[in-house]
Order: sequence, then structure tokens, then C-alpha cells
Amino acid sequence: MESLNDIKKRIKSVTDISQMTHAMQLVSASKMRKSKIQHEKVSPFFTLCAESLMELHRSAGDIDNPFLQMRERKSGTTWKIAYFILTGDQGLAGAYNNNIVKIAEEHIQKKILENAKKSIRTEYKLYVFGHVGTEKLKKDGYSVDPDFSFPITNPTYYEARNVANIIRAKYLSGEFDQVYIVYTKMESAISMKPVITRLVPIDTKSLKDSFASGAEDAGIAVEVGATVDYFPNANEVLSFLIDTGLNAVMYGAMVEAFACEQTARMQAMDNANRNADEMMKKLTIESNRARQARITNELNEIVNGASQVE
Repeated sequence: MESLNDIKKRIKSVTDISQMTHAMQLVSASKMRKSKIQHEKVSPFFTLCAESLMELHRSAGDIDNPFLQMRERKSGTTWKIAYFILTGDQGLAGAYNNNIVKIAEEHIQKKILENAKKSIRTEYKLYVFGHVGTEKLKKDGYSVDPDFSFPITNPTYYEARNVANIIRAKYLSGEFDQVYIVYTKMESAISMKPVITRLVPIDTKSLKDSFASGAEDAGIAVEVGATVDYFPNANEVLSFLIDTGLNAVMYGAMVEAFACEQTARMQAMDNANRNADEMMKKLTIESNRARQARITNELNEIVNGASQVE
């Protein structure tokens, strides 16, 4: 059995750590609530843009827009894929960061194998939000763009728009053939799931799953059989919606990823607090036993000393 002094030191250490984890839990809960409120304020506008884009794409027929057309993959060519991976700047969030990195690595390897079967080479570039994911991917042998630096903490629409501008410019210049975003989606208050969404070429199904209301006939409110006139023309309206849609998807992913990170850290700290409480109970019992044993030893010494005097 440990000495009473050693047990007291352990109790103090557990108490100090518990106070820290409790404070981190409260901070994460506050940040999570703010980010969810922030997302809920702008999501109706983004949902309308997504549904309008789907409606226009469905009703306007064939539209010549590079963001809606999949480039042809021929045998012997190189397919260039970009991944924008949203991880956290801090640890202590359970398996949050590891899950994101894992799903990204699995998708990269899957794409390499799929293209190899078609005699197509694969080049990929990783653009990572957050220090934790960057270091993890580097450790696993993946090359991460060192010049890409955007914070994931307290994301803003302006930051999301800047990232979307980079994606648009590099895609139009031919530097990318496909762009994917990897982030964590909050399915409920306690359930989170890492997901991969193709940003460009735009996948209307993914857009519907991410932002539209989910109905089969999601779109702008028009009467059945009615026609819609687009001003100045359908291509101009589509270009605006695509630009706004990319901004919306990136901003929504950044806000949701930050909220999920805070939720994961809040849950991890809650588990740490529970473990600390259990440990405190065990240490308290050990402390009482050690104290009783010390008192018993002192009484035995007194009795033995008294008997020797007699």
C-alpha cells in the first residue's frame, strides 16, 4: 500500500487536472454553441442558393460551364486531385483528428487504385486546416502544401471565400481535375461523422445532401409546368450561383468542423472528468485505509511501549 503522503499527492494532482479539464469543457461548450448559432443564421441563404442551383441545372438543359462538367480521363494521362482537409489546431479532442486523417488517407489510396486499373496516373495535393492534421499526415508520409495557412478556429465567411477563390482559380487553370473537401459533419447533438464531399466538378447530389432541404423536388418555389426567365441569361445566373455555392459549402464545412471539434473536445473532457471522479473515489478509500493503518500502528506502538515499562 502507498504511504499516506503519496496518496495525498496523487489526490492533489487529480484535483488539479480535473479543474483544468472542467474549464476546457466549459470553454468548448461555449465555442460550440456560438459556432452553431453562426451557422444557423446564414444556412437559409445557402440552402436557397443550393436549391436554386439544382433547379436551374434541372430546368435549363445543357449548360456549358466547366464547374459542372467532368473532364475526360484517358489511359496514360495524369489525374490531378486536391484535398482540403479540415482538422483541429489542438488535441485533447478524442479521436476527432485521427478519424479525419484516416478517412482522407483511405480515399487517396482508393483513388490511386481506381485510376491505376484504368492506366491513369494519380497526383494529389493536400491542403490542411489545423496543425494536428498537418503533423499527422506528414508523419504518415504524405506531402502537405506548406504555403496553405488558414485558421480553423472561429472561421469567417471571408476566409471561406478566399479558400474558394483559390479552388476556382486552380481548377480553371487546369492545376486540379477534381477537388474534395474532408470534414466532420454533425448528425446530431452527440453524433459526428467524417465525410468527403466533391467540390468541383459540382456534384448536385452531394450539394443536395449537404445544403438542400432534402426533398426530392427541392428547388425554388415555382408552379408545376411553369417556366423561369433568367436575367441576363441562364449561364450568368448559374455562374453566380456556383460561386456563391462554393463559398457556402466551404464556409458551412469550416463552421461545422469547428463546432464538431469543440463538441468532441467537450465530450473528451467530460469523460476525463468522469474518470477523475472515479479515481478520486478510489484514492479517497485508499487514503482512509492508509490513515487507519497508520493509526493502528501508532496504537500498537503505544501499547507495546506501555507493556515494556510495566
